[in-house]
Amino acid sequence: MSNDKQIQKLIRLREETLQGGGQERIEAQHQRGKLSARERIELLVDKGSFRELDAFIQHRSDHFGLDRHRFLGDGVVCGWGTVQGRLMYVSSQDFTVMGGSIGEAHAAKICKIFDLAMKNGAPVVCLNDSGGARIQEGVNSLAGCAEIFLRNTLASGVIPQISAILGPCAGAAVYSPALTDFTFMVQNTSQMYLTGPDVVRAVTHEDVTAEELGGADVHGSISGVAHVTVGNDAECMERIRSLLLFLPQNNLEDPPSLPDGDDPLRTEEALDHLIPDDPSKPYDMREVIRLLVDKGNFFEIHEAYAPNIVVGFARFAGRSTGIVANQPAVMAGSLDIAASNKAARFVRFCDAFNIPLVTLVDVPGFIPGTAQEHGGIIRSGAKLLYAYCEATVPKVTVITRKAYGGAYIVMSSKHLRSDVNFAWPSTEIAVMGPEGAINIVFRRELESAKDPTERRGELTAEYREKFANPYVAASRGYIDDVIEPHETRPRLINALAMLANKRDSLPSKKHGNIPL
Repeated sequence: MSNDKQIQKLIRLREETLQGGGQERIEAQHQRGKLSARERIELLVDKGSFRELDAFIQHRSDHFGLDRHRFLGDGVVCGWGTVQGRLMYVSSQDFTVMGGSIGEAHAAKICKIFDLAMKNGAPVVCLNDSGGARIQEGVNSLAGCAEIFLRNTLASGVIPQISAILGPCAGAAVYSPALTDFTFMVQNTSQMYLTGPDVVRAVTHEDVTAEELGGADVHGSISGVAHVTVGNDAECMERIRSLLLFLPQNNLEDPPSLPDGDDPLRTEEALDHLIPDDPSKPYDMREVIRLLVDKGNFFEIHEAYAPNIVVGFARFAGRSTGIVANQPAVMAGSLDIAASNKAARFVRFCDAFNIPLVTLVDVPGFIPGTAQEHGGIIRSGAKLLYAYCEATVPKVTVITRKAYGGAYIVMSSKHLRSDVNFAWPSTEIAVMGPEGAINIVFRRELESAKDPTERRGELTAEYREKFANPYVAASRGYIDDVIEPHETRPRLINALAMLANKRDSLPSKKHGNIPL
């Protein structure tokens, strides 16, 4: 064959790879409100930066008629590109090719980019649109899935891993997204479940749709499997790009610094008046965050899940920082099982990737009741405690209003190796709130008082004066400084700058045994 003919053959094969399962199936994707595998990659990476590998791979199975269905690339597009000039690796499953099902060759391609990412220290983004393991390939497809899960696990804490669910994700295939750091889902077009609606109906007699069983809203607000939910594929790619700019390339790098011109000495007088005089009245902690961070930009994680605690990424003087904050506007900011799990995992991610932590505290305690106790609130609270104790990144804490009991300890207190702890003047730090404490400590005196209401008021005021303020804790060194709310931003930036070269360590061990 002449050189010209060889080149023509290469061009023809390349054109064939671009077609996936064919134009008709690509149009069907569009009609469902979904983009093709390659269109998604084009939106994710910098223009012209994508380089594909294994475009000519095909499966090797002849069972169940698969010999008549061989497609170049075997239903997944893999390669590397850049986001804002920074290297990243990507796999994008192609639903137009055998439903994006995972076979032996398909899985091997994904494993290859993970191996390259680990060697080169760069993030991996997996765009999932698959019916799961390829039934026709039997145990070989399961083996391929398991090889991916192994790499997810080995890469955990070494390189950032992001998954996007952009269609169905069923059966064994759901474990890979669950093992990655962040999972995005698209409303109305993506679902995740171990067993589909038909199996659920047959086994449990529950009549449920795919969306009701495992849609984006379900996993974004109820199960917590999805960290970010978006409206469409294009928005998903843009949000992933934004998230990557907060993350280092790997666990040996510092997080990126992207100054945007916001004054590091900026003060916010609005903070002086944001906390209600009545300690039982709510306020929105997101407003506090917005006033503190650069340009008010906050990338929230798990926005709809466990909304009594807020976590996400922002920048202080350009430097990427993780924020954990109680939310007084929801359940008074109390901690429950879901909130503890949500915050613990976020703290551990930030610690794994050298991202400093700012914790904003306004917490009356843990949610009481049999549902929480029977559900394991002790274990979940211990997860958050463990995460903060273990974290060696810079940790700065601000108590804005109250911190009671074990929740005070858990929320990055000085006793958990927090580096700098501030409190606003309105702060109350105690074992419990004044009213509850008086009812316990002075129970007998109140029972015998001539006027229990008046005496309770006197004792409450006395307790608040002696204990429910930041100065007792400050006198012990548990609070490093009591600051005016309006100066919080420059004080945080100064503390984070002071801690920029912090070095801390853990006792030598294989790994701890976090209370899972």
